[in-house]
Amino acid sequence: MADLFSDEYFMKQALIEAKKAFEKDEIPVGAVIVFKNRIVARAHNLTETLNDVTAHAEMQAYTAAANTLGGKYLNECTLYVTLEPCVMCAGASYWTQTGKIVYGAKDAKKGFSTFKNQSILHPKTVVVGNILEVESLELLKSFFKGKR
Repeated sequence: MADLFSDEYFMKQALIEAKKAFEKDEIPVGAVIVFKNRIVARAHNLTETLNDVTAHAEMQAYTAAANTLGGKYLNECTLYVTLEPCVMCAGASYWTQTGKIVYGAKDAKKGFSTFKNQSILHPKTVVVGNILEVESLELLKSFFKGKR
């Protein structure tokens, strides 16, 4: 069982969001943003629902967290996301100055780490990968298997 306030606990919350995306026939990526051990934003992909290619889980979460906290900087926050952020979402994390990013599955095709220039993240951002990777991958594989 995941300890309360552990990376595994909060990643399980992001997986709940990913399942919501799956149920909406969206690519199942979920995100939560945590500030002082409290979830201040929950989000999932809405690109199909909103007909908006920028409506990734992370982007939705950044906006919700900024609204909840009353400021655009998230330097004391941790983003938990089930799939490694793409370049757009990683770039947005730079501008929000997100303190820490924790992701589930690595995105070998479109993840920010596939690009040589790692300065896309804010220099103070800490990154932790592969938290509940298997669960994140299983959900993604199940979604895409249904599409083939």
